[in-house]
Amino acid sequence: MSFKTFATAAVAAIALAAPAFAESVITVKDPYARVASKMSKSGAAFMVIENTGDEADQLIDARSEVSKLVELHTHKENDQGVMQMLHVPEGFTIPAGGMHMLARGGDHVMFMGLNEVLEHGDMVNVTLVFEKAGEVQVAIPVDLERKPMHGMGHMNHGGGMMKMDD
Repeated sequence: MSFKTFATAAVAAIALAAPAFAESVITVKDPYARVASKMSKSGAAFMVIENTGDEADQLIDARSEVSKLVELHTHKENDQGVMQMLHVPEGFTIPAGGMHMLARGGDHVMFMGLNEVLEHGDMVNVTLVFEKAGEVQVAIPVDLERKPMHGMGHMNHGGGMMKMDD
């Protein structure tokens, strides 16, 4: 093998490996999943998604083997004052240098047609898909004891953005 061939191969290998070493700007904090009861055919996952990058990113999909269908959902009040759960096909914006909270009563990952009973302490593997960051794997513990705002501290959130109170 000539030096030129070796050098070209080395540069190509480094260029292809560089994305594998790139640190993701998306992090997931405090994830948990739950079901309403042991016999539930659906469940949901909640978490805080942080984007430490300089550009906004979009959570566009979620996948898991735990259920037949996984969708990004939100709650919205209809004109009769009744809360409805809706699929959000465009996903959720994670602002640059900011966070987006997936929380009970708001945006969340919905599991429909569960393939198994989810027990307290089980782990659910979920792939979150972002426009820019790509796929992020998350192991989410099932927590059937958590209260709606447990572990979230004192936070304000509106329009999907969240900031800690001072």
